[in-house]
Amino acid sequence: MKRKILVVEDEWIIANDIKDALAEMGYRVTTIAASGDDALASVEEERPDLILMDIVLKGKMNGIETARAIRARHDIPVIYLTAYDNQFLVNQAKQTDSFGYLLKPFKNRELHIAIDMALHKKEQERQRGKGGS
Repeated sequence: MKRKILVVEDEWIIANDIKDALAEMGYRVTTIAASGDDALASVEEERPDLILMDIVLKGKMNGIETARAIRARHDIPVIYLTAYDNQFLVNQAKQTDSFGYLLKPFKNRELHIAIDMALHKKEQERQRGKGGS
């Protein structure tokens, strides 16, 4: 079964490039959401295995606020994708227990490794939670 990934990116060209790259890697993109509100609705409907989240989004919520809202209700790993590398944003992202932080532009191989690591880490967390220690 293909792992489902939600792409939250408000730049349509970038979002479609990511979607095409993910398809080549064997993942299924559930939706491309351009805003935090769209992302929240998509998570409720699609239940993705992982979320790729741009930090700067159109609308009233940025990616970090959106990830925080998702994390409050769902246990879905988030990898941030952003063109911004300032320490303030990195610290905010850390507070949401993100599973990665990729700077744009990134190579498809970097994206693939980040996704693979995040899904592996999430699976390990689930096994530890069920196994008791």
